Amino acid sequence: MALKLPRTIRLDPSDTFVYSRAAEPGEWAVTGTFLFFGADVARLSGKQRQAFRAGFLGIDSFGWSTLVVVTDATADDRAAAVDRLAEQLVVRCGAPDIETARAAAEEEIEFAQSLCDHPPNTLIGVNRTSELAGTRECFRTLHRKASRLEPATAFRFVEIEGEDASTEKFDLLALAGRQK
Repeated sequence: MALKLPRTIRLDPSDTFVYSRAAEPGEWAVTGTFLFFGADVARLSGKQRQAFRAGFLGIDSFGWSTLVVVTDATADDRAAAVDRLAEQLVVRCGAPDIETARAAAEEEIEFAQSLCDHPPNTLIGVNRTSELAGTRECFRTLHRKASRLEPATAFRFVEIEGEDASTEKFDLLALAGRQK
């Protein structure tokens, strides 16, 4: 089986507005949920809340990305990602030593790799919620529509597959003040 890992991707500049630090496109990524362990999620607001709800962590910048893309990788790429994340865990998160950090980084990369059981170039999004039992993560995949007969519009770009689609509903007419 081919080795695949998630990389950050930026389809538009929105990540630079919604996160305090946006990941650079093309970084190897992990879910980053570990950064919220022990946090009072109910007290998060603004950009921190958005990172909790929908962000993947780029391991070079420690910035956030709304989407990642499944990418072919080599064993050397994977090893380098583990090493880089371990370094970051020591420097940014206070891991006691590189060996402890490497074990944690290996687990994070292994989980990120498990999300990539899809064809290359598949986009993956995450939705995190805080529940009584802990943090719940729902991952969804996004694919280009197969039909080429329909006119291309921004609202017909993707089909969603995954545990569940977003539970948030928007009434665009109501938001626009029922203007027609």
